[in-house]
Amino acid sequence: MRLNRMLLPTVLIVVALVVQVSVLARLGLPGAVPDLLLLVVVGLGLVYGPTGGCIVGFAAGLLADVAPPSDHAIGRYALVLCILGYAAGLARPESRSLRSVTGPLLVVAVAAVASTLLYAAVGALVGDTAARHVGLAGLVFTALVYDVLLAPFVVPAVMALARRGEPDPMVTVSGIGPGGSAGGSAMGTLSAYARGTSYGGGKRKGRLSGLVRRP
Repeated sequence: MRLNRMLLPTVLIVVALVVQVSVLARLGLPGAVPDLLLLVVVGLGLVYGPTGGCIVGFAAGLLADVAPPSDHAIGRYALVLCILGYAAGLARPESRSLRSVTGPLLVVAVAAVASTLLYAAVGALVGDTAARHVGLAGLVFTALVYDVLLAPFVVPAVMALARRGEPDPMVTVSGIGPGGSAGGSAMGTLSAYARGTSYGGGKRKGRLSGLVRRP
């Protein structure tokens, strides 16, 4: 990953984790806590693709695992966010412009449900049965509501920041730069070649017609 793909995710992850632990977790909302970290991972995955989303998700989850007041096994949330970051990267839109928030909101909704279920499943594998006592259905429903309501304010902003450091693939193919000079010269070469081909074709047709008219 390039430098801009390391610095921006690091800042966003740290800020999201601090806000989630110091603000959102202290609101005393019923059920789950709004997962700002998950929204950042989803937004970055929708721009960076599967590999970048996987790396960002693992780093974000590992930081959440070791940050206080963490009370679960290290690597548990890292595994969850790694999988979800990869899945969000698979849903990356082909167009660089975000024309509608429907797609990202759908990805957030699926990720909110999947993160709660995966976290509970991994906890069951390591012997943590806290989700059974709290009520898994209530956690899934509240996580879905909180994350979907928070997503329109977070995911588009994260995607816009991530795209600012990404090169436009339409202007970087075959060495054509964003300034347009190389693109203009390439178009001029192609048009000159087309004109030369047309002229050459006309000369060949003239020679052939002369040969036909001879006795």
